[in-house]
Amino acid sequence: MEEKTKQLNNIRNFVIIAHIDHGKSTLADRMLELTGTIEKRKMREQVLDQMELERERGITIKLQPVRMSHILNSNSYILNLIDTPGHIDFSYEVSRSLRAVEGAVLLVDATQGVQAQTFSNLEMAKELGLKIIPVLNKIDLPNARIEETEKEIIQLVGCKPDEILKVSAKTGQGVSELLEAIVEKIPPPLEVQPLNAEEKFKIREVGFFKPELKETEKLGAGEIGYVVTNIKNPGVVKVGDTIINLKSQIPALPAGRSNLKSWALEGYREPKPMIWANFYPESQNNFDDLRSALEKLHLSDSSFSFKEESFGPPSAPPRRGGLGRGFKLGFLGLLHLEIISERLKREFGLKVIAASPTVAYRILLKDELAEEIIYSAASFPEEHKIRGVFETWVNTEILTSSQNLGSILKLLQDYEAEVGETVEFSGTRLLLKAKMPLRELMRNFFDALKNISSGFASLNYEIVEERPADVLKLEILVAENPVSAFSRIVPRSRLETEAEKMVEKLKAILPRELFSVKIQAKATGRILASRTLSALRKHVTGNLYGGDRTRKMKLWQKQKKGKERLKARGSVDIPQEVFLKMIRG
Repeated sequence: MEEKTKQLNNIRNFVIIAHIDHGKSTLADRMLELTGTIEKRKMREQVLDQMELERERGITIKLQPVRMSHILNSNSYILNLIDTPGHIDFSYEVSRSLRAVEGAVLLVDATQGVQAQTFSNLEMAKELGLKIIPVLNKIDLPNARIEETEKEIIQLVGCKPDEILKVSAKTGQGVSELLEAIVEKIPPPLEVQPLNAEEKFKIREVGFFKPELKETEKLGAGEIGYVVTNIKNPGVVKVGDTIINLKSQIPALPAGRSNLKSWALEGYREPKPMIWANFYPESQNNFDDLRSALEKLHLSDSSFSFKEESFGPPSAPPRRGGLGRGFKLGFLGLLHLEIISERLKREFGLKVIAASPTVAYRILLKDELAEEIIYSAASFPEEHKIRGVFETWVNTEILTSSQNLGSILKLLQDYEAEVGETVEFSGTRLLLKAKMPLRELMRNFFDALKNISSGFASLNYEIVEERPADVLKLEILVAENPVSAFSRIVPRSRLETEAEKMVEKLKAILPRELFSVKIQAKATGRILASRTLSALRKHVTGNLYGGDRTRKMKLWQKQKKGKERLKARGSVDIPQEVFLKMIRG
């Protein structure tokens, strides 16, 4: 026991929590470099961002643990860092990481100051009793607002000025002092008792991250690593499950506990999808491949959900509106949806077509006073069948400069928000609170906010309540055939505006055919907008020079009849890129 306690005392588990682009991945790089975890010749930028997508976009998508060894005052320590995402769509990854550590490095960009999401991440860390180490980054930049940002951190954390460490993750300035503070200020992990587990399995390998997988003989209490088992069904394992040795003694249950199966590790929440979209393979022959790919992706990203559904006759081709068999997928946001789509393409070679994303609606039907939860526009009932519709609302917090207040208030009005109080945060910065429908938040509000503030406003949100909604289904018809993937649920007040916008956009991106194609938007039983895509002209008499005009007339007549036959069939081929462009709004 004394040996085990000594081992625990030399372990420090921590995360770096920061807003996106505040230098978190760069700081992790410097730590790996200074501790000698990665050889200098193998170092590269964003070394913990293992996915190609992460490196391309310059963002962290998945949490990534890494073990570092550090010597301080002749003592050797194991530092377990969990690198976490900064984008709001992946805040679930942050919440998971916070529950596995004892301390958090709160990293703030000196050029941007405290951001809205910093509030929520810090609040979670405080609730869990983690030791907070405030750190000011990018102090080497000429536009760094060091004194002003220090005041913001003091106001946020409640610390003293001399408790704030100043670093440059890019140059390495101050990083050695930060490693020393991690050892001295973050407590070692507590030794936990083994709990009961329902699933029995064999452990084939254990190890830790360096950051590549490195096998070891055993993982002890307080260590962070991985376990390879013989479990074949990924659905039996969930985040927060506890692994025990079957030969261990099961401890006595606390008062009030009578069922071992209900005793699970507390603190982990299953992520709740914010938006849903129907995915189906470009070819129905790839349906099983898509299912297999989704199952494998779910192993590394449990924050998206999927369920098999049928969106029309399996034999009907997508261009005619029958989407065949597919899956209903739930995501944490639009970026999450885009990332999963791209991973399916890159990692599994699968081309999928995704319907326009939507939030969930609770529908009260007139027939038998029934109730349904609708996750897709294609399933949304006709207006005459509906008794009532309810939707989710969220609380938002926007941190911005006072000079952007007017334009942001106008933006909130455009997104149906109810503006609440405005609190002065520091100097020229304001914290603006508002409520809005989740569907409006997911209508690219985050991107619109960034654009209107030139990137200097930040957003945080949480679900708070359910309210009545006045929304309807808007259908898009191509060659008079409804295309389910283009259907959207929109507010009644924006029906005509959205109808005009969608048909105009589809006309601009849909490839032309050998016959004219009618593009229409329909809602409440009537056509609200219409455009005609002109036929692609083919010069059938181009190889004829001079001669009798009668021969040319015959060719023109033949071409005309051919176009009429094609038009009668209504066969319009819609490429995958058209679906993706329509989804992106």
